[in-house]
Amino acid sequence: MATYDFDKLIERRGTGAIKWDALEERFGNADLLPLWVADMDFETPPFIVEALKRRMEHPVFGYTATPEGYWTTVCQWIETHHDWKVKPEWLTYIPGIVKGIGMAINVFVKEDEKVIIQPPVYHPFRLVPFHNNREVVYNPLRQKPDGLYEMDFDNLEQVADGKCRMLILSNPHNPAGVVWDRETLVRLADFCHRRNIIVVSDEIHGDMALWDNRHVPFASVSPEAEACSITFGAPSKTFNMAGIVSSYAVVPNDALRTRFYQWMEANELNWPTIFATIATQAAFQKGEPWRQEMLRYVEGNILFVEEYCRERIPQIRPIRPQASFLVWLDCRGLGLPQRELVSLFVDKAGLALNDGAMFGKEGEGFMRLNVGCPQSILREAMERLERAIVK
Repeated sequence: MATYDFDKLIERRGTGAIKWDALEERFGNADLLPLWVADMDFETPPFIVEALKRRMEHPVFGYTATPEGYWTTVCQWIETHHDWKVKPEWLTYIPGIVKGIGMAINVFVKEDEKVIIQPPVYHPFRLVPFHNNREVVYNPLRQKPDGLYEMDFDNLEQVADGKCRMLILSNPHNPAGVVWDRETLVRLADFCHRRNIIVVSDEIHGDMALWDNRHVPFASVSPEAEACSITFGAPSKTFNMAGIVSSYAVVPNDALRTRFYQWMEANELNWPTIFATIATQAAFQKGEPWRQEMLRYVEGNILFVEEYCRERIPQIRPIRPQASFLVWLDCRGLGLPQRELVSLFVDKAGLALNDGAMFGKEGEGFMRLNVGCPQSILREAMERLERAIVK
């Protein structure tokens, strides 16, 4: 029997939520149904809210130290869920994963050096190095007949020259939802370690593996992976608290860790906000039952979208994610140029999804759908889309 109500409709307009309050700015229409930004429309778990309320009852919000036992809690969560034994000294707070990627680039990649990404992929992986004046090298993923993707190591051998200093890994992959298997990660680690390439692994969706899939932390797969890795994680996606910046870095290699963490400390970028540690401890100490219920609900939403498209919109093929609440929609069966595809969703269906092309040219013909919402919202969205296509 369910303990938590994921069918409950929450009014988020007027709360500063980008997903809802930025529709006019981003899409030119405030009345769209938003299924884009990667946060969920479920209530943040009550045990997190209560922990924050208890702290807010104290009338002073001064400079805050990291609570005793905080990093032990994080380590225990990682070991319990991902079979990776992390030492507390490997960890530090970071003010967001995208910011962490930018910081790592500025510490380890010179302006005449390069950063490798694997499109279609989360667009800040391209924008952050580009706007920091680093050349971006593309190692596109290959799509398999089942719709999921695999790494193209032959292409990686061709594009990775001596100037490539970093590879940004999406693990699990956003937007395609791939949970990378151990064999793939070992092969990637061998390649990057041999070439002196640092792998920055964004594992923010790691606690959201679906069905029988299991997330494998990149750094855990081999000594080579441990030696060349910087891993970023956070409870914010899983427990729907993205506005409480609660990210962390894991760097096992002493030389990389010293260089990176000294730079962060020199710039005072490694101090958590007053609420980050409270929310994270509540999530990791009390959150497992909620997490399991949420994942089952998300799985149900994915199955709903698959069935609806199969029966009523066969031109659209949802690629079943192995992790996360983001569904990669293959819309190539509609035969529309990308601009017309986006217009179909926005102007005709009244829906705000992420344009697949923002993830790279390999995303043309695709749209990214956020199913982290009550199923009634999802049903309305699919009905709108069906009507727009039939017209």
